[in-house]
Order: sequence, then C-alpha cells, then structure tokens
Amino acid sequence: MTSRSGAIGRVEQAFDSGAFLDLLKRRVEIPSTSQEPERAADLERYLTEDIGPSLAADLGVAWEVLPNPEAAGPLLIGERHEGDGLPTVLVYGHGDTVRGQDEAWREGLKPWTITVEGDRWYGRGTADNKGQHTINFTALAAVLAERGALGFNLRVLVETGEEMGSKGLRAFAEAHKDRLTADVLIASDGPRVSADRPTIFLGSRGNTNFSLTINAREGAHHSGNWGGLISNPAIQLVNAISTLIDGRGRLQVEGLKPPPISNAVRAALADLEVDGGPDAPEIERDWGAPGLTPNERVFAWNTLEILAMEAGNPKAPVNAIPASASAVCQIRFVAGSDHESFLDIIREHLKAEGFGMVEVAPTRGAMAATRTSLDNPWVGRAVKSFAATTGRAPAILPSLGGSIPNDVFTDILGMPTIWVPHSYAGCSQHAPDEHALGSILRSGLRIMAGFYWDVGAAA
Repeated sequence: MTSRSGAIGRVEQAFDSGAFLDLLKRRVEIPSTSQEPERAADLERYLTEDIGPSLAADLGVAWEVLPNPEAAGPLLIGERHEGDGLPTVLVYGHGDTVRGQDEAWREGLKPWTITVEGDRWYGRGTADNKGQHTINFTALAAVLAERGALGFNLRVLVETGEEMGSKGLRAFAEAHKDRLTADVLIASDGPRVSADRPTIFLGSRGNTNFSLTINAREGAHHSGNWGGLISNPAIQLVNAISTLIDGRGRLQVEGLKPPPISNAVRAALADLEVDGGPDAPEIERDWGAPGLTPNERVFAWNTLEILAMEAGNPKAPVNAIPASASAVCQIRFVAGSDHESFLDIIREHLKAEGFGMVEVAPTRGAMAATRTSLDNPWVGRAVKSFAATTGRAPAILPSLGGSIPNDVFTDILGMPTIWVPHSYAGCSQHAPDEHALGSILRSGLRIMAGFYWDVGAAA
C-alpha cells in the first residue's frame, strides 16, 4: 500500500542513512564556479556527469545539455511525461557557485569538501544551490519510488550561470518555450525567514545597479593653494547622494518609491519573525522607511544602497583636491515600481537640486521584480501541504528581499512560482565557511516529498 507517509519515510531514510550526505558530497566536490573562466569544464561536468545521469536513473528523465546562447555556462533541460491530461511542474536549480575563496576558510574547512560539525554542513554550494536542488530531486525520486508514478508531468531546468546574473537564461527560455512551459514552477533558493520556520516566497525584489560620477577637471590640485577656489567633487557627490537618501536610510525621491503596500501583503508579513541566526547583525529598527515594520522594509519596499565610493586614494591620501569622485549604487525594488524610469528620475532630480554635473550610468543589466498573487491556487495548495507535513503553517513572503531570475518564469514562460528555500540567513552564502544546516535539509526533504506527493494526488 503506497502512501504519503511512505514517501516521507523514504527521504527520512535517505538522510538518516547518510545516502543524502554522500550524494551532496559528490556534487560539492565538483568546483563548478561560474566566476572563474578556467572552471568552464567543471560547469559542463556537473551537468553531464552528475545531474543528467542522476535524473535519468532516479526519475526516468530524458535530458539534454545545451549551449548558452550568450557564451556563458551551459544549461540542462529534462522531461518526464506521464500523461497529456496531467499538470506539468517545472523544477529549476543552478549548478554553479561563487568562487571557492579557498584560502579564506576557517582552519579545517575546505570549500570543495563537505565537513560536518554538529548541525552545520560546511562546503561551497551546500546552501547555494546544490543542497537545495538536491533536496528537490531526492524528494521527487522518493515519490516516484513509493507511488510508481509522480502523478504529474515533470520538466527540469538547471543552469550554470546564476552567480553571474543568469546571463543567457532569458534568451534560452525564449528559444525553448515549448520545452519549458509548465503549470507551475516549484524551485528552491535563498533563506527561510528563520531556521525553524518553513517558508514560501512568491517572487523577488528586482535590482538596478548604477554609478554616480563627477569628473571635475584633469588632475588633483594642492588643497592649500586651491581649497576654497575650486569645487571638490567628493563633497559635491556626497551632498548629491544625500538628496536621494537621507542619513537614516529614507528615500527622498517619490519616483523611487513603490506603490503603497496592500493589506494582503501587510497581513502576510505580520506573521513573520526574521532571524538570521547567532552570527547575524542586529536589526536597526530606526533605519529605513518610517512607518513600516522591518519585514515590510525588506520584503515590500524599495531601498537604495551605496555599494562603493572613491575619491582620491583612500589608502594613501595626499593634500590635494581630487579631480573626480564616484559611487556605485543599487536600488532593490518590489513589483509595481517604475524601475525602467529610475535612472531618468535620478538625473532629473539631481539636476533640479543643482547637481547637474553628476553623471548617472547603469553598471549592469537590471533584474525585474516579480510576485505571484497571494490568492493563486498553487499558494493555497503549498500552504495546506506544508501544514500537513509539519503541523504548522509556513511563513509566506510575497517577495524575497534579494533578487533571482524569477521574471524568466513569470514573464517569459507565464507561470506562477512557488519558491521553497532550504537555507537560512546565517549560512555564509557567497562567503567563506558557507554551510547548510542538517536540520533544515532533513526538514526540507520531508516538506518537498509531501508537497510533490500532494501535487500528484490532486492530479
């Protein structure tokens, strides 16, 4: 007699026996970082020697690795078709990681080897994203083994360039719509709101990166001879930026703010308690937009950050007025913001404030903001399934605070998106000592096995 509890029992056995750890060790050992050109062969190897054969053996997926249309990392497409009248689920993951930063890890740890210390599984990709998509594929395999069928059609997309901005992914999706279109995306990335609270997020904030530069003149000039006679571009630039955002992190330009937060979004966020773990910085409740909760500021509002600034030579300053000053800035924005006009709005605002000398230029392509509606039926199905597995309603984030290429699925492929993160905010993602928590990995396996079972049962 097959059962939901049987599928969950299978993933528990995979974790408790060490089989899941062995599988993840094998994947972490492949140094598939997309940020180092010399690792290009490892990107290909991760897909062709590991993910593809595993999908075929465990899920009966027919797979193919295809070149990136923009000369970046390759992509894998896979499919298991069970019936024309069944719903289709697309599962996404990314097999690339950031640089290993080998020499910066704590003594006894290495990026391309998993080291288990208590609940922490150290290794590059354990949290982002190898551990997360390995959970989903393992859960799918458990459902198939228990039921003999998934109960739905499965499509798979694994890219190897997410840590480089998913270069080529949008063009790839356009070119292969017929092989990627589905009724829903179910994928995993990012952190839970807290380690012990299963989480669903329905989209992400977008981002726009841009530079602000003042080139005042050729060469620096002695501050004793010329101070008070010529403008200082560094002083001008900091004052220009202060008209965009004040000393308490509050946006000063209406055109950079999002639409008002809806009651539905406020209600969803009111139930959350964000916890980044013991190593996380303390939340500063008087920073950012006034009248909003910390949750609303990071998940439902727009923020402007200065990422870097330079004038003169900070490491070896001299007594001279610098010739130029520059800053690299970023706006994180939620769905509904007029992000395509942001740079024009900033130019016009600075000109009106007397800072027309500031050059405003994009530094890389923008990533769009997305959000699946809270009342979408797939959201309700996920919430009901998670509660059945854990005995507790999951946290629901309308938008992840960070940015992911979710617009590929919502805008190009036209499907609702259910993201189920299997990490936590203190995981040191993108930094030395990256780790996943074993407790979250086991919990994630149980949740996903139950969810996939329920999707097939409903179909």
